[in-house]
Amino acid sequence: MLPWKRVLRPLTALLLTAAVAALPTAAHASSAPSTGWNDYTCKPSVAHPDPVVLVHGTFANSTDNWLVLAPYLEARGYCVFSLDYGQLPGVPLIYGLGPIDKSAEQLQAYVDKVLAATGATKVDLVGHSQGGLMPRYYLKFLGGAAKVDTFVGIAPDNHGTTLDGLTELLPYFPGAEDVISSTTPALADQIAGSAFLAKLNAGGDTVPGVHYTVIATRYDEVVTPYKSQFLSGSDVHNVLIQNLCSVDLSEHALLGLSDRIAFHEVANALDPAHATTTNCLSALS
Repeated sequence: MLPWKRVLRPLTALLLTAAVAALPTAAHASSAPSTGWNDYTCKPSVAHPDPVVLVHGTFANSTDNWLVLAPYLEARGYCVFSLDYGQLPGVPLIYGLGPIDKSAEQLQAYVDKVLAATGATKVDLVGHSQGGLMPRYYLKFLGGAAKVDTFVGIAPDNHGTTLDGLTELLPYFPGAEDVISSTTPALADQIAGSAFLAKLNAGGDTVPGVHYTVIATRYDEVVTPYKSQFLSGSDVHNVLIQNLCSVDLSEHALLGLSDRIAFHEVANALDPAHATTTNCLSALS
């Protein structure tokens, strides 16, 4: 039988591979485009008074995660912004790896920056994967509820993930969780049953004053089971994308990267007064 320590590294590598397997690679620009998207001279319109801040997922960044959604929203008249967060020392290009509570502090500072630049009183947040989870810490513990009107999570791991049961093997490998926590703290925080999630979800999933929407796919292979993404609360709209278009086969990554059916539902959440029916034809809108 292999000694435990010889098993830890392969198991950790397997966890990392499973978490990132669905994410396409792309060259990260030094910053998002300076016009339209991340244009700090943009002033919100009367129709869309809240700037939209996009929050990327684990192993992603502020550009690659939003190459489709940012222009989609900008074309609809929104001031759109995105940030990088959670970088680990010596790890270039990919973000969302640091402790999630510390990443929430970076989001807090970024929202204040956007509000100061635009003159708005509140922002809307749209996040993918970890980006649909991390802002909840900002809302609940860092005063974010006073500065956010709507929060949309696309494939968020609100109650953690089992990675199709893979994380349930960790107790059989003493020290494995410590290895993950020390190398990629954000992954440890997102494992179902983590101390971070216990703190975040204690006392309820939501905070008053914020409108929540969760958009999930039954084919999510990263956040499992997929129903763990949904929130409970008085101002929550949980959406299973296949209930809107049964032939939508998007999994975890594509739901946030390129699924225009999901994006149509994002637009509805941001502007419910002018919402239109989301269906398979929304892919052409």
